[in-house]
Amino acid sequence: MSSQKSRAVSAKGVEEYKPHTTKAIPVTSVITCADNTGAKTLKVIQVQRYKGRLKRYPAATVGDEVVVVVKKGNPDLKKQIFHAVVVRQRYPVKRLSGQRMAFEDNAAVIITPEGELKGTDIRGAVAAEAAEKWPRIASVASFIV
Repeated sequence: MSSQKSRAVSAKGVEEYKPHTTKAIPVTSVITCADNTGAKTLKVIQVQRYKGRLKRYPAATVGDEVVVVVKKGNPDLKKQIFHAVVVRQRYPVKRLSGQRMAFEDNAAVIITPEGELKGTDIRGAVAAEAAEKWPRIASVASFIV
């Protein structure tokens, strides 16, 4: 008897087995904002659902939810704390097919605490790993790689 893993789809993302990807965006990293909320750069201050080791910095990879603070952007957004999802990373991500995928920058899109997108548009490409885990991001993304 084979057991099927359930795909619980919600706004908070799909919880399912994910192959190991290198976590290349540690806490205190400054990344670009890939949506049209008015924020330009974001600083990662926490990684949600991170299980780590003593004295190791928490780090995120494509598709992970992070807590960020807006460093550059609209004055009403600066110094505000938001949740975000990482959609691109510079460090190569190895896919199940064996190919490696790397982007030009590290980028994230801002979401609400419930998992809905705060903006209405996503600039640039979105990694397939993030689009698979977050269906709301996949529906808004113009280009999925």
